[in-house]
Amino acid sequence: MREVAVVAFAQTRHSAVDEGSSEPEMILGPLEEVRRATGLRRFGFTCSGSCDYLAGAPFSFVSALDALGAWPPISESHVEMDAAWALYEAWARLQHGDVDSALVYGFGKSSQGDLREIMTLQLDPYYLAPLGLDQVSLAALQASAVAADRAELDEIVRRSRAAGRANPHALDLPDPEGEEFEVAPLRPYDIAPITDGAAAVVLAAGDLARELCERPAWIKGVAHRIEPHYPGMRDLARSASAAAAARAAGAGKGQPDVAELHAQFSHEEVVLRRALDIPGATSVNPSGGPLAANPVMATGLIRIGEAARHVMEGRAGRAVAHAAGGPCLQHNLVAVLEGGR
Repeated sequence: MREVAVVAFAQTRHSAVDEGSSEPEMILGPLEEVRRATGLRRFGFTCSGSCDYLAGAPFSFVSALDALGAWPPISESHVEMDAAWALYEAWARLQHGDVDSALVYGFGKSSQGDLREIMTLQLDPYYLAPLGLDQVSLAALQASAVAADRAELDEIVRRSRAAGRANPHALDLPDPEGEEFEVAPLRPYDIAPITDGAAAVVLAAGDLARELCERPAWIKGVAHRIEPHYPGMRDLARSASAAAAARAAGAGKGQPDVAELHAQFSHEEVVLRRALDIPGATSVNPSGGPLAANPVMATGLIRIGEAARHVMEGRAGRAVAHAAGGPCLQHNLVAVLEGGR
């Protein structure tokens, strides 16, 4: 396999409300930041991840290309899912050997609509959607199956929000409090906050990566796996696809210093720790994770970027990043990153 590394990462200062920026305006900041960091103005390949349902318009990602500029022409692709999968496509494209760099970005404005209603549209329209199960209700079914201790869940939220307050890009959220349920057994603070934001990553291969970055975050393994769409066909207390993706990516070959997990609900961290066999000494979601900022369609890419940032800055020798899609952790991607020249 060809050596590929993350050499630059940038994200917006995420917001809990619509601040009036269009998608191209929101993306422009991270794009310019990674261009400055690498000195590159042109890339061999460009790939993005977003969701037309969030924007409420078909092919909305096309308008986002305005942020890239009309000239010169680019080789471009798009995935209608979290941009972590756009990064996977870009990594695969670099394996072809005819291009050496790739720009990946993702964006989402959850504040523009009802996220619970929007995410329900990913369900099977004949058997699942008519049941009236939304994203949070499905997560509550999984939380019931996991049966995690309430004190453990509260501590996950407390730790995540505290880390988020120390992260200038995350939301400033208070410690969890209150006894009311959103959908039992989930409380409002167990659910990732509504967030608008964007992120960008630059990948480079071989010698170009070494030229662009003093300490590249080499992608030693990356894989994704998926489970059946129907929750009734799965054991919701575990994530077989996350475990399979971790094995395929080689996550178990060494202890990571950092793990960034795409846990949009507090109980999902419990499931993912088990599935990825994360040791107790590993720092989990030091950025605050999705419970501190959840710009849908960019959150998974941010997990890879945050993990890579720890490696590039020398604060981690090995990191694991995770992204998820679909109801109840149906689709999972795992990447393993390591430092070194």
